[in-house]
Amino acid sequence: MIGAGSAGCALASRLTERPDTSVLLIEAGPPDRKREIHIPAAFSKLFRSEVDWNFSTEPQEHLKGRKLYWPRGKMLGGSSSMNAMIYARGARADYDEWREMGNDGWGFDDLLPLFKAAENQERGASAEHGVGGPLNVADLRCVNPLTQAFLEACEAAGIAKNPDFNGSSQMGAGLYQVTQKHGARMSAADAYLKPALRRGNLTVWTQVHVARLLIEEGRASGVEFFMKKSPDLQQVRAAREVILCAGAIGSPQLLLLSGIGPQRELEALGIPVVADLEGVGGNLQDHLNIGQSYRCTKPVSLSNAESIPNVLKYILRKTGPLTSNVAEAGAFWKSCAELAECDLQLHFAPVHFVEHGLKNPPGHGFSLGAVLLMPRSVGRIYLRSADPREAPAIDPSYLSNEEDLAPLSEGLKLVWKLLESKAFDAYRGQEVFEKEDAASYIRAHAETLYHPVGTCKMGQDASSVVDAKLQVYGVPGLRVADASVMPKIVRGNTNAPTFMIAEKAARMILE
Repeated sequence: MIGAGSAGCALASRLTERPDTSVLLIEAGPPDRKREIHIPAAFSKLFRSEVDWNFSTEPQEHLKGRKLYWPRGKMLGGSSSMNAMIYARGARADYDEWREMGNDGWGFDDLLPLFKAAENQERGASAEHGVGGPLNVADLRCVNPLTQAFLEACEAAGIAKNPDFNGSSQMGAGLYQVTQKHGARMSAADAYLKPALRRGNLTVWTQVHVARLLIEEGRASGVEFFMKKSPDLQQVRAAREVILCAGAIGSPQLLLLSGIGPQRELEALGIPVVADLEGVGGNLQDHLNIGQSYRCTKPVSLSNAESIPNVLKYILRKTGPLTSNVAEAGAFWKSCAELAECDLQLHFAPVHFVEHGLKNPPGHGFSLGAVLLMPRSVGRIYLRSADPREAPAIDPSYLSNEEDLAPLSEGLKLVWKLLESKAFDAYRGQEVFEKEDAASYIRAHAETLYHPVGTCKMGQDASSVVDAKLQVYGVPGLRVADASVMPKIVRGNTNAPTFMIAEKAARMILE
């Protein structure tokens, strides 16, 4: 197995529950020892560090030619070790559409038991939630007064309260539940991998970079790799299967490097073609976020989270602002009332979050962003060269479909309305970004919300890469099990669905 992120940790754990199954899990990054990984509010300090792949997109034609920064976790736990810990599954309609696209067994009713099996819901078991699973799902231990002001603003704007975005309906505003336990992050490594390491049938290699898959006599038989401190290629072979869990960027990159992908692209790079699969790297979908940040006139934001009293609260009692996931509250909403499902999601942060928190103004602030949940714009991942050390090209083609601009503009207008409402009058200072017409503002300031999916699409059409059992077409012994297999992005954050994909994959493989 390649990639010890959300899917890789979960799948390795579930497979090794059976004693006769041995797994080698290979991770390019280091162990998850950095302190900032485990302190919830500190996650943005991991951006552009040695535990971040630190990707950038190609210049985006419809975003004023900007290259957008894409952080992705490069450590045990992958991006679950540096995300905002929001537990959101998406809508029932998302998965029913997957099933209708030809993926039997992937409808919501099929998958709800898998979501529940992964979950330890601190609120207790219910028709929608499970207890006893590896992944702890908790309420926030500390809610900022600015977050309460956001919820008041939503209520005044006619957005009803929703105490559970993973219940019977997404619609409404509320606090997010988080993948934390006792005030600390619970990553995939914490939830699944570390308990499984007690078994004798799981081996984990870190700081090992896979260069390509070995395909022998038409079958996936192992991988070729190099260690961090050695340029020499080495090989290891699998007795049963090779499983890619390297994510929406890494999984298609490895398939392409191994000769699995569009024939014309591979031949142009001198890569021998193993399987001509047009869809590898295509179908790239992501959630585009547009937000605004205001300076705060009172010293109540998370800017003082690292004060000595707050550090002591965290060390001694695991409470206080350092337990915040930053994106404490949000809402699901419709850009027009006639829609059957929500197409907008809001994330509120009681702190400045300008360009991923990397360019925050000094002092206190608060931020709100709107996300287009079901983008029509589709991009692709492709190789720049046959060198496995070189990052692939990432072109999400944001706003290439003009129909995405109108609903995202409605989301931005809602952001402005809420932040300028009476609920924030006691806190609101100067805006960070000058207001202009919505379309121009979006093109100048929109950023990723870190949800790339779809580049090894599951389905039955010519653009599909894997079947409903996640087996790669034309290459026996090879599967992909991560967010790249999503045929269509879900209406919400993508971490919980990725755990579900791993739970589903484990059951299919063990069967």
